[in-house]
Amino acid sequence: MSIDTSSLSKLALQKFKKNFWGVFSFCFIALVGVVSIFSYVLAPDNSQHANQMHLSIHSKRPGFNVMMLSLPLEVESNQNGFDKLFFGTINTQTEIPISGYTINKDIINYTEYTSDGIEGLNKVYQVKGHQKPEALITNKTFYLGTDKYGRDLLSRVLVGARISFFIGFVAVFISLIIGVFMGSVAGYYGGKIDAFIMWIINVTWSIPTLLLVIAITLALGKGFWQVFIAVGLTMWVEVARVVRGQIISAKELQYVTAAKALGYNNYRIITKHVLPNIMAPVIVICAANFAAAILIESGLSFLGIGAQPPMASWGAMIKDHYNYIILGKPYLAIIPGLCIMTLVMAFMLIGNALRDALDVKS
Repeated sequence: MSIDTSSLSKLALQKFKKNFWGVFSFCFIALVGVVSIFSYVLAPDNSQHANQMHLSIHSKRPGFNVMMLSLPLEVESNQNGFDKLFFGTINTQTEIPISGYTINKDIINYTEYTSDGIEGLNKVYQVKGHQKPEALITNKTFYLGTDKYGRDLLSRVLVGARISFFIGFVAVFISLIIGVFMGSVAGYYGGKIDAFIMWIINVTWSIPTLLLVIAITLALGKGFWQVFIAVGLTMWVEVARVVRGQIISAKELQYVTAAKALGYNNYRIITKHVLPNIMAPVIVICAANFAAAILIESGLSFLGIGAQPPMASWGAMIKDHYNYIILGKPYLAIIPGLCIMTLVMAFMLIGNALRDALDVKS
């Protein structure tokens, strides 16, 4: 008689698949990841940081449509396809919103767009080369409207997803490396080593997270990678505490005693035998740390010490437009706020699903 046995990982995967919100959150996070990687392909404004400004059409409502005259600049771009795909296109043309135009051979007479019914300036543009004048004029729709600088809000949201998404990976990766190392050493060796590491953990734990991140950010300087490192350096404490507690319990079990009897060194016992058996709670913590990292980055960007302009960041977008909530255009701040909320909720739901799937008692 043959017995069909499944590994614990397969059983956990089967339990996870039965959790609707866990699977839904995983699919949503995967979708956000794809959007983050290929944001410049999906964004209507594929310029670097989606930073094409049109001050004459600032703060327009979703669905706003306007004619756009694209004037090519006498600048050649040496960008390759890879650079354009992942970092945006360097602007080689100037876009001008217009309310009307006439064409006389190679001359375009156009009227610049202005709000509130004011008559715009009439200007003339001489088409150079073999370009057709009609090809320079297109209708452009801003599906989520424009921000206070006249930039496409949809493009800024798509490009801003990259910072919020990848900061989770970088911060969790840094916290895992430091936390697993510190917790493993403290829990396995004990004694004075454990007391010293626990002193470091307790001191770090006692400092408010946001205050510690601000201090590290000011020490490293303002910038993209500095924020990632600063957030990661503040999230290792919880990982270390959990790993330490798990190892203290696991090192007394029979399989560790057997490994010692076989003459295995401490490094192999920790990495090959103990850590693989205690990673379930660590994985759950990592999911929660993803959400925490996104919130911390958004808070830093709101305070002005996160991702720096002109980089698109959901927290910075809220900072730029929170006063519009009382000016009749709350969507300028609500849209990036909803993006942060849904992504954080997805990570929390997937964390709960992983906790249930990895619970050996259920």
